[in-house]
Amino acid sequence: MGDRFVLVGGYGSQQQTNDIQELASKRVDIQKKRFYLDVKQSIRGRFLKIAEVWIGRGRHDNIRKSKLTLSMSMAPALRYCLGDFIDYYARIGLRGVSDDHAHRVLKSEFIERDNRKYFLDLKENQRGRFLRIRQTVSKGHGTMGYYGQGIEQTIVLPAQGLIEFRDALSQLIEDYGDEDSENRGRLPEAASFRVDNKRFYFDVGSNRYGVFLKISEVRQPYRNTITVPLKAWARFGENFIRYEEEMRRIFSCHKEKRTDGRQDSEEQD
Repeated sequence: MGDRFVLVGGYGSQQQTNDIQELASKRVDIQKKRFYLDVKQSIRGRFLKIAEVWIGRGRHDNIRKSKLTLSMSMAPALRYCLGDFIDYYARIGLRGVSDDHAHRVLKSEFIERDNRKYFLDLKENQRGRFLRIRQTVSKGHGTMGYYGQGIEQTIVLPAQGLIEFRDALSQLIEDYGDEDSENRGRLPEAASFRVDNKRFYFDVGSNRYGVFLKISEVRQPYRNTITVPLKAWARFGENFIRYEEEMRRIFSCHKEKRTDGRQDSEEQD
């Protein structure tokens, strides 16, 4: 029998670390926090590591650090959600926070890709408003790798810095986005319109399953979303047109009946 070699100790993890290439980094300072956005490359593809560093006021205060990671194909979805939170934050304006509403959630979003889920919650407390982004990774195959062994990761962004953070993320997507991110540049532009007290958003995206249309109905603080694959667009369009034509015909018939009824009433008089 041949010799057997077993890889033990720190060499394996060191080799895995050496396989990760640093591509770019950006830093965003928000209040007492620093956020580092690092684009990296591994054998599994490009990914983004976001690190939050909080420095205490005193010289002897400890430095606290938290982080989360996501693939570059997920980054456009995060940017899209950040845009929604920025718009909502601008609409609600400045107002005081009462003791009864401390730590309440103002708006929430959810992103899911493969075995990773991202929960975004805009909250407020006595110190102000902030966006908490929490990532959970399902146990099982695929948990290891550049996402690390942790099951949950969380960062907290002060609301005042959401625009700067979104802009830094956008620049990294434009410069280092993977194929999914690049495909978004060749897709139709997003659109939206308002009907009464609701706004409808239409956003075309793509993933490993193909091109899709995400339709969102927003009536603050609620949001309902459906995703329509490209192969179903034509059938959706045909049904929308058919229903619109049928309702137009129904309204026209009702209008004619009301007109005939008024004419008959006038003749009887």
